[in-house]
Amino acid sequence: MTTATHSLHNQTVREIALAQPASIRIFERYGIDYCCGGRKPLAEACAERSVAVDVVLQALELATYDPSQPQHNWASTPLAELIAHIIATHHAYVTRELPRLQELADKVVARHGAAHPELLTIQQIVQALAAELTQHLGKEELVLFPYITQMEQQAGKHGLPHSCFGTVANPISMMEHEHDSAGRALAEIRKLSHNLTPPADSCPTWHAFYQAIKEFEADLHQHIHLENNILHPRAIQMESAAR
Repeated sequence: MTTATHSLHNQTVREIALAQPASIRIFERYGIDYCCGGRKPLAEACAERSVAVDVVLQALELATYDPSQPQHNWASTPLAELIAHIIATHHAYVTRELPRLQELADKVVARHGAAHPELLTIQQIVQALAAELTQHLGKEELVLFPYITQMEQQAGKHGLPHSCFGTVANPISMMEHEHDSAGRALAEIRKLSHNLTPPADSCPTWHAFYQAIKEFEADLHQHIHLENNILHPRAIQMESAAR
């Protein structure tokens, strides 16, 4: 455990949450109140939850440690493997995070919505985004991705898999349109929130909400890149070659 992490021992939970947004997930994991009861020292908060402070400190250290990862060359990876990665990594993340975003939005609106009416609009955008993305993932996993996988399996053989949509460019166009819609929704949230900057009277939950949106947006950027820039062009090219 590093000296820097040990220095957190006597800091309040609120101070840690505000200075290190990644710590929010750790506090949520151990049931440590970082909002209304967040003014207690970390050691005291851990004792109240019957959690060893060293365990929490170690988790905080790991949460802030970001080792460099080797870059995978998805441009030459079999499409089935790329699709499996998208589903296991990005679809799973979206499915896991959307309920958390909605819950945080509800909490922030309940506490600060009267004084900050823009939060209600942000909450509505998050709700609409959740509904749209849930349907979007379903269409990809049930229609587009299986077709691309079957097409790859039949590569070099005569013909293409049967489809109800004609060329693969048709569902791809729809998926990319929905990607753009999600991007516009997040851009509108950034505009309403002054680039996801909590005001002076914000609580740690508000900070956690905006940080969660930042992380969600970052993952969505990677997600859309893999689909729009790699998977989709390769699928269109493969289909064209097979015709």
